[in-house]
Amino acid sequence: MSAGASFGVNFLAYAIVFVIVAVLVVAACFIGIKWRKSKDAKAVPESGTAEEEGI
Repeated sequence: MSAGASFGVNFLAYAIVFVIVAVLVVAACFIGIKWRKSKDAKAVPESGTAEEEGI
């Protein structure tokens, strides 16, 4: 295998790993946002309406 082909194969392998990691990071961010909104929605009835009114 020539040097160029070897470089291309290795570059493609690292690019695929990078894309997979990036997708996992984005998914984790969306899951974290969803959990935080869910937690905040559950906390509103417990704390009252002071936060909603901005007091």
